[in-house]
Amino acid sequence: MGEVAATLKVMPESPEVDLEALKTDIKNVIPENAELHEITEEPIAFGLVALNVVFIVEDAEGGTDPTEEAIGALNNVASTEMTDIRRLM
Repeated sequence: MGEVAATLKVMPESPEVDLEALKTDIKNVIPENAELHEITEEPIAFGLVALNVVFIVEDAEGGTDPTEEAIGALNNVASTEMTDIRRLM
């Protein structure tokens, strides 16, 4: 099996959320089976900024689930959405 790069859009609860602290929290909860590639900011509207978290996992059924659940359970996270999954060559 190969690996996939997955992009998870993380929406903070409000524009007042400290994004740097949230990025640190995300880095600390990435499971052992996933490798964090990058976190980028995406302006949404009215000062709200989403974080796009790109991570690499094995190409297996449910491979992204532990990472999605860990990030979704963080304080100050309103929602998460898987926006892209690509197989790595």
